[in-house]
Amino acid sequence: MKGEERRQEILKRLSQAETPVSAAVLAAAYGVSRQIIVQDIALLRAQGAAIVSLSRGYRMEEPAACRRVYKVVHTDEDVERELNAIVDLGGIVEDVFVSHRIYGTIRAPMGIRSRMDVKRFVEGIAAGKSSLLKNVTSNYHYHTVRADSQELLDLIGHRLEEEGFLAPLQDYEPVECSGCG
Repeated sequence: MKGEERRQEILKRLSQAETPVSAAVLAAAYGVSRQIIVQDIALLRAQGAAIVSLSRGYRMEEPAACRRVYKVVHTDEDVERELNAIVDLGGIVEDVFVSHRIYGTIRAPMGIRSRMDVKRFVEGIAAGKSSLLKNVTSNYHYHTVRADSQELLDLIGHRLEEEGFLAPLQDYEPVECSGCG
């Protein structure tokens, strides 16, 4: 299989995949090295393909949807409940970020879209030596959430409020948070 043909097959596979596909899986499927796949992905991106890299592999970028940033606060023990409240209503937790008065905005991608993703995230934190990003700002943090409609985002905001997770904005917080939760 020639390079261009393989890249078209990679695009097709990523377009049909419901979960991220790792470079190792793609390499095995096409009989090439993982490095060749990484180069193929770079070439595809250079040609305009909307491919996103996640810790679990590659996926096609989702079409534009509604997004909202929620400022939330909770304990470590409530992480799973908070994330499940979002995904149970059809939200996708794109990222987590904090607004630190000294360091500024610190952001990490999440890509959490299901209870299985929530479980993996919680287990990963529990198994590692790292702590949650929210812990550098006394449990206050933000999530960018994507959903199919503003109505779903409204429902997610109401659920987070009911659960006691929404937090009020302060004067010094990032402009991108205007209209949070």
